Amino acid sequence: MAQTDVAMAPTALGRSPQGGTSHVAGPTDQPLLELTIPALLEACVATRPEAEAAVFPAEAVRWTWQEFDRRVDALAGGLLEIGIEKGDRVGMWGPNRSEWLLTQFATARLGAVLVNINPAYRVFELEFALHKTGCKALILAESFKSSNYVEMIRDAAPELANSAAGALEAGNLPDLRSVIVCGKGPYPGCFTFADIEIKGAETDIAKLDAISAGLSQNDPINIQFTSGTTGLPKGATLTHRNIVNNANFVTAAMGLTDADRLCIPVPFYHCFGMVMGTLGCITKGAAMVVPGEGFDPETTLRAVSDENCTALYGVPTMFVAMLEHAAFDSFDLSSLRTGCMAGSPCPIEVMKKVQKDMHMSEVTIAYGMTETSPVSFQSSIDTPLDKRVSSVGRVQPHLEVRVVDERGLPVPVGEEGELQTRGYSVMQGYWEEPEKTAEAIDAEGWMHTGDLATLDAEGYCNITGRLKDIIIRGGENISPREIEEFLYTHPGVSQAQVFGVPDAKFGEIVAAWVVPRSGASMTEDEIRAFCRDSIAHYKVPALVRFKEELPMTVTGKPQKFIMRDAMIEELGVSIANTA
Repeated sequence: MAQTDVAMAPTALGRSPQGGTSHVAGPTDQPLLELTIPALLEACVATRPEAEAAVFPAEAVRWTWQEFDRRVDALAGGLLEIGIEKGDRVGMWGPNRSEWLLTQFATARLGAVLVNINPAYRVFELEFALHKTGCKALILAESFKSSNYVEMIRDAAPELANSAAGALEAGNLPDLRSVIVCGKGPYPGCFTFADIEIKGAETDIAKLDAISAGLSQNDPINIQFTSGTTGLPKGATLTHRNIVNNANFVTAAMGLTDADRLCIPVPFYHCFGMVMGTLGCITKGAAMVVPGEGFDPETTLRAVSDENCTALYGVPTMFVAMLEHAAFDSFDLSSLRTGCMAGSPCPIEVMKKVQKDMHMSEVTIAYGMTETSPVSFQSSIDTPLDKRVSSVGRVQPHLEVRVVDERGLPVPVGEEGELQTRGYSVMQGYWEEPEKTAEAIDAEGWMHTGDLATLDAEGYCNITGRLKDIIIRGGENISPREIEEFLYTHPGVSQAQVFGVPDAKFGEIVAAWVVPRSGASMTEDEIRAFCRDSIAHYKVPALVRFKEELPMTVTGKPQKFIMRDAMIEELGVSIANTA
């Protein structure tokens, strides 16, 4: 492809609603990028081969764009050698490490679909994700925090012990052939990450180029699991076009350029890290600085200081943890200018401190969902303070949004209704779930977010609540139904209902009301321990209460609002203090 710089100038956000209704379209003066991820990376590398691309201080990794590109090609070549082709699904399970970054772009080079697996997942969730997407290969870390990934994949596929690498035949995971461990090994039945890179070191680049040239920007390239209000997680399927353009517009709104250095402590498995973060940097040629495997306030502050980062990402609780760190004043953060805060509402006092004490005068606020790649609304670098904290900004370019009533008609400006989004960012669908896709995206292309919102006369959006029961704990979306279904596997549980309770630190925490089976005797700690061994830590109920019966409607529908109100009263929680 032509060696052109694809980076864009800062883009204006939003317009005012027309005709007095809550229906607005974003600006279209900057064209959409009709590029695949490999083409985008090629253009970036061509213009900045010797500039710094990625820094992982904890690993002592420091790559130029040219070095990064060579590593991507070696990994892509190795994956090709073990039989990974366009359309195959490759799972990535682990924390923020250099191998994750390489995998993101090596799979895209081949047109393989990257399946993001939450590093907090346990065996039950891992098996579901691999089986649901039919992963042909799984790349995993050795361990992270309390998770031993190698032990868990052995539990899920015990056949590994007697299998040749790349020839796995697991009864429980029939599509999985190759397991690749990011470690020195040896691991019976597995490749190491280095094995794959070595296999691909001599791959003909022309062969990789031919594969990449045959890709379309409309091909699916990424599956991210998102918790809905019912059932197990659904795989939101995103295309090159979805995420390349969202990455471009998010970083444009921040004013990011090739002179910037973005600190990325948010997880790669989520859109925040891998779309707004890594891919966003590539749209601008900005350096990626990844402080560590998981968020730690001191490690993040040190990375910003040592690497002269000019931009920083995080959810509000991350910024609070950094601001309140005992050694905060010892770090030089004067290089910071911009960034993005998303995941949950930002208290005004926190925003003031971020702007003043962290020097992030141009920090932006963003809102979206995985199904929209993810960002639909974002503030700009000069949005007034009151608008930054009382709204989620204005609509992104090339997107259309509306707030509708129960009939699906736009409500007047300022009135509350369901927020809907339409445009390039809307996902291709939920992986192999056409019925669920049709429930989420209507015939006219509107994504029904399930969130309640208002639009003001200037086009600023305020998220006021949720039609869904989804719990948002520290930026993590949690499906109550998913936890309920798991609780029902406990032999002593007769009924279970899960809901969110306001919390000053996390926004919401998980609460469970349980009706024990006749004769069963359980404790709160026992229920938590049962969950802790099998589901992600953030889904484990912080509060468990045993009840003789649950509040129900006359038709038998659980009344979660009654349960939630009762817990708020019991705990003495003030909702106003948690907003």
